[in-house]
Amino acid sequence: MLNAVVGFLSGIISGMGIGGGAILIPALTLIQGVSQKTAQGINLAYFIPTALIAIFVHIKNRNIDFKVAAILGLCGVPGAILGSLFAGAVGDGVLRRMFGGFLLLVGIYEIYKGIKLKN
Repeated sequence: MLNAVVGFLSGIISGMGIGGGAILIPALTLIQGVSQKTAQGINLAYFIPTALIAIFVHIKNRNIDFKVAAILGLCGVPGAILGSLFAGAVGDGVLRRMFGGFLLLVGIYEIYKGIKLKN
């Protein structure tokens, strides 16, 4: 049941374009006790169908600049290759700390942005 709830919440976040991995990976590692590398692999497999549905909806709503998407995609492929090689070469603890640091930085940025908009 917990996996279904986590999957549902991650799907909502993914559909918004935020990235369901921000919920899925911590839930898998902290609650389910899955290793960081396995959680990242599950996240990547999970990402494909949720991204396809989100892409369809965003195309329908004309929310995609295909020129920008093509450039990002072409540059993202080498980055994904390098990131995968790096993830395979380091331990789970390093990946967990890096992911946690990334989420912390995103959180700090969002708080800063919220404060800036408020003023």
